[in-house]
Formats: sequence, C-alpha cells, structure tokens
Amino acid sequence: MATLLYRLGRASLRRRRLVAVVWLVVLVGLGLAAATLRGPTTSNFTMPGTESQQAIDLLSERFPEASGATGTIAVKAPADGQLATPEGQALVKQVTQEAATLPGVVGAVDPYQAQAITPDGRYALIQVQFAGRADDVTDAQRDAYEKVGAQAEAQGWQVAPGGEVLGGEPEIGSTEALGVLVAAVVLVITFGSLVAAGMTMLNALIGVGVGMAGLFALSSVIELTSTAPILALMLGLAVGIDYSLFITSRHRQNLLEGLSPEEAVGRAVGTAGSAVVFAGATVVIALAGLAVVRIPFLTVMGLAAAGTVTIAVLVAITLAPALLGFAGTRVLPRKLRKAETAANGADPTETPEAAAAAEDRSGFGFRWARLVTRLRVPVILVALLGLGLLALPAPDMRLALPDASTAAAGSSARVNNELIRESFGPGFTGRLAVVVTSDSPEATAAAAPQVAQLVQQTDGVLAVAPPQTDRTGRTALLGVIPKSGPTDEATENLVHDIRQRVSGVTGADVLLTGATAIGIDVSEKLSDALPVYLVLVVGLSILLLMLVFRSILVPVKAALGFLLTVAATFGITVAIFQQGHLADLVGLDTPGPLVSFLPILLIGILFGLAMDYEVFLVSRMREDFVHGDTAQQATVNGMGHGARVVTAAALIMMAVFGGFVFLDDPIIKSMGFALAIGVAIDAFVVRMTIVPAVMSLLGKAAWWIPRWLDRLLPNVDIEGEGLRAHLAEKKPADA
Repeated sequence: MATLLYRLGRASLRRRRLVAVVWLVVLVGLGLAAATLRGPTTSNFTMPGTESQQAIDLLSERFPEASGATGTIAVKAPADGQLATPEGQALVKQVTQEAATLPGVVGAVDPYQAQAITPDGRYALIQVQFAGRADDVTDAQRDAYEKVGAQAEAQGWQVAPGGEVLGGEPEIGSTEALGVLVAAVVLVITFGSLVAAGMTMLNALIGVGVGMAGLFALSSVIELTSTAPILALMLGLAVGIDYSLFITSRHRQNLLEGLSPEEAVGRAVGTAGSAVVFAGATVVIALAGLAVVRIPFLTVMGLAAAGTVTIAVLVAITLAPALLGFAGTRVLPRKLRKAETAANGADPTETPEAAAAAEDRSGFGFRWARLVTRLRVPVILVALLGLGLLALPAPDMRLALPDASTAAAGSSARVNNELIRESFGPGFTGRLAVVVTSDSPEATAAAAPQVAQLVQQTDGVLAVAPPQTDRTGRTALLGVIPKSGPTDEATENLVHDIRQRVSGVTGADVLLTGATAIGIDVSEKLSDALPVYLVLVVGLSILLLMLVFRSILVPVKAALGFLLTVAATFGITVAIFQQGHLADLVGLDTPGPLVSFLPILLIGILFGLAMDYEVFLVSRMREDFVHGDTAQQATVNGMGHGARVVTAAALIMMAVFGGFVFLDDPIIKSMGFALAIGVAIDAFVVRMTIVPAVMSLLGKAAWWIPRWLDRLLPNVDIEGEGLRAHLAEKKPADA
C-alpha cells in the first residue's frame, strides 16, 4: 500500500492543476445538487419493532386524526381567579380560536370544556392538534404557532406555546467558527508558516464542503435526523484537518532532509498517507458498524459521518499533495527555506540516515518519552488511578431522549414546560397514550373501560382521560398523565408497570405509546445494544492492530487503553451533564439524563480517533525497532517524532469539537463536550503517557507474534518497508 500511495502522491503533485480543478468541480457540482435536491431533516427518533412505535403506526392507519403532532399552549393570568371572570374567559377563548385557525391545525380544545384549569383560576392549558407529524410542520406554521396570544400578552397575560411541534433542526452559528479559528492558530504555531497552516485548513474545508454537499444532496431520498449533519460536520472538520496535518508534517520533514518536493510529497503520502488511510478506515468501519445494532436513525448518523471521513481521506492523499506542489518551499518557515534550498540538490532517493544521525533530540517529545520510560511503573499506576477516579460516576449513567425542560432558557418551549410544571405538575409535560384496538367495535368497547381501570390503579398515575374512539369504533385512545416528569426514573418504571398490568386483557390488543414511552423504548434498546457494540469495536481494534503491528500485546494494550478512555469520558460526562457538577462551565442550566444514543455513538467515534493516535505513534516505534533500534530506543524515537504532531492534532480535534459545546441544543452540546474530553484523555493520558510507559515495560515482548499467525496475516506495510525496498531498487537503476 505504501508504494501505491507513494506513486499517487507524486502523480497528484505533477498533475496538481488537474487534481485541484477536479475537486473544485466536484465541490461546485455537489453544492448545486444540494441546493436543488436538499430534503428536510427529521427530529423523530423512531425505533421499529418497539411497542410504542407499533402503536404510532397503528394510529396512523386507523386513527390518523390522533397521530399528528400535538401542541400545548400554557396560559397564565396576571392574578389568581382571573380565568373565572367574563373578561378572562373571553380572552382564553380568543386564544383558543386563534390557535384553531392556524394553518396545519386540525383543532384546539377549549380548556373550560376540558377542565384544564387550575383550582386557583390562574393557569389554563389549550391542547392543539396538528394534521401532520412534527416533521411535516413547516417553519411558517411553526412561527405562526409560536406567535399565538400576542394580544393577550399585550394585556399582561403570559402565553407560551409548546409541545413536540416546536422541535426543530439545531442551528450552526458563530460559536463553532471559534473552534475552527483555534485550530488555525494551532496549525500556525505547529508549522511556523502561514502558508502551511492555510493550505492545511483549505484542504480540510474543501473536503468537509464536498462531504456535506453530498450528504444534503442525498437528503431528498434518505431520511436524515437533525443531528446527522451536525455530527458529519463535526467529524469531517476534525479529521480533515488532522489528516492533512500528518501528511504536511511528514512532507516538511522530507524537504528538510534534502529531498526534492516531488520525492518529499511521494514519501509523505507513502508513509504518513498509509497511516491516514488505515486510521480513516478504522473510523469509517466503526461508524458504519453502528448499522449492526439495527436502529435506523443511528445507522443513518453513522453512515453520514463515515461518508465525510471517507472524503477527508481521499482529499488528504490527493488534493493535499497537489496543494503542497503549489506551495513549494513556502510550507517551511522562512529561516529554514535557505537550508532546504541548499540541500535540494541531494540525491532524491538518498535515505535519511545521515540526517537522522544529526537530528536534534532535545525537543519536548524526546524529553517526555525518556521521563515516562524511566518512571514507567509510577506513571502507569498514577494514570490508572486518575482515570479510575474519573470513571466513578459512569455506573450511574441514565439515558433518555431530551424533553423541553432542557431547551434553551427563555425559549417558548422551555417557558411552556416551566409553566406547566409549576401549575399542573411535571406529569402533564410527558403524557402517555394507551391504544386499545381489536377487529370489532364491541370488543374494543368492552376492553377500553377495563384497561382504563387497570391503568388508573397503577402507582404513579395521576389521571386517565376517557377513551376516544376512531370512526369505526375498533380503536380507542386513552390519555394517561403520570405524576412524574418524562425523563424521571419513576416514569420509566411506570411505563413498565402499565404494560405488565394490561398484558392480561383479552379480546383486544393494548399498546402504550406517546413521546415519553418512545423515548424510554429507544433508550432501553440502545442500552441493550451498547455491550454488543463495545465487544465488536474492541475485537475489531485488536484484529486491525494485529494486522498493522504484527504483534499480540500491542493490540491488547491499545484496546485496554481505549476502554480506559471510554470509561473516564463517560464518568466526566455523567458528572457534568447528569449530576450537574461544574455544569455552568459548559452553559448547562438543567442537568438530566444523557441523550440515549450518546454512549454508543461516542464509542464508535472515539474508537476511530484512538486508533489514529495509536497508529501515528506506535507505527514509528515499530519502524525504528524493525530497522535495528532497541525496543527502549524505538519507543523514545516514536514519541519524540510523533508527540508534536499528535499534540497539535489532539488540540485541533478538541477545538473543533469544543466549538459545539456553546450551542444551545443539549444533544449537540453533550456530544461536543464528550468528544472533546474523550480526545484529550486518549491523546494525552492514554496514548502519550500510558502507551510509551507500557511499551517500555514490555520491551521486545511487545513485538512478539507466533510464527504461524504471522504467516497467516496479510502484510499491509503501514511502516513503508516495501517502499524502502522499492526506493533501494530504484537507486541503482537511476545511478
């Protein structure tokens, strides 16, 4: 593979104008396709096969008027008792009529008829039924709904529309640009050259532009969740910058060793590019592997992100060499260009041993490696103890889909949720629905009262509404109001208790659904899939690294390090986002359960990124060990050469992911934080501290592999041994 990529890198530089034009044409073409074919995203996290989803599908078929999105308008009078006055009644009826005549609304329920008024006569709830599902509601309809009650508010009343209809697509704003700016600063400091930093950033932006445009172009035929494009953007930016950084860094090193630009870029793509391809492949495999849990929205999110990572790899090994050709020696700091020019007359196939002999090994990476390997046992113990302490909150992790209580402070959805909680109780913000259905109206009519009685007798139920039947009488719908909120553990227990109590009803099928029940079902299915996916990822990491490093202990060590990263990341995220410790630092005003798909998504992404750093550091260790260095010296060399680049890469990842922490959307905020802190732990604690300490402790045993297994495994040549042989053969032929 290294030889093939070597040739690809040289060809991309020689035909740099053609390569640049091709990528620009692809970018413009996909951009136009995205602009014309872009479809809507969805905020519905459906889960085929669950009871709650079966009930929703049944309602869509038999009771379509009850399957649309719902809204709840909370009304608060300036003083107690005002809802009982003729003026107050007239004003509430006016708001109800205004809501009922909105575009897309089937009807609105008068709170006086529904008795949805508090005993103190100050609060009322107006139920609004929309014709379509939440994703079918247009932005214009949503805006009109949010403006209901403007006249009442002018008279001192508080009117707050809310409900599932207000769920929209998270917006990308200027805060994420801050992360990109920080990444640019890190690149400038790392390279000491504006040209090198700008070229690397341009390369990544073109890649993420192509990936996002392609994703949106497909959105008309593929249902995208609202978080899928955000995840794709997040990952595409981060890995795009990092992959270009690795290749550019190796190219600059080759130039300083006296190689011509074409030879330098060829070797950079052949060596660092091999690591990029492998690292990108691990990320793609991990993300695409989300499909094995058979959860449609998670599969789409994984494949969308995998697509942008694939584009990032292709751009790094083709467009980056082309841009390096345009940049020439300007990728080097000004003070080093003269030295490089003087050395440029050297034999382009000369190996860099002489340069390596005179190499400065006083840098931080070498000093850190020598310190860690000298104090390897204390370092390992302290690191393990620290990560263990960080992981302590992880077993208390609770999962749920977020509700309006975690919406942005001051938003209509959040104000609505707060008014309902303070007036009617938290259960009114997460109502459940029981569907009773049979083949005959008589059977449904007989079963519905029995179901209502059983549900009412369940601990934790506040009230059960009278059944509503469809036009045929075969399907009845009962509203259930729990005493606890949608994301409370008590509500989760209540859902299971209700299902157990009604399981003995004969003559009709009984299904429990509603947004709260759907969230609970989604969370439980994801929790069940988490161990399976974790085993898959860990097994995959051991197999892939065994192929790369021809070793048994190195892959096992890498997998155990990944598990440490995941445990510590879960622990910190639970402590802040669920338990509320230091929540103000991330702008979180309402702690609560983690979003259901965060853990499994985090495992997939961190696995790929962890393997990135493992490959970039340990591949150099193996390269030096294979070429004669002792195991101890090879470990120091690998850290010394890779520490600066891996540090820059990790800081860039953290900056890009951290930029999403400032978004108001709690899902994106928690994803950005968990990924940023996970990268920090894996890069600085696991890969740059524990890994060299363990490698030093293992010594030669780290590279042991049974001969029979070595013969069975294919040689992927990620260290470029085949490339070295190719260049060695080429030298006499050219002489």
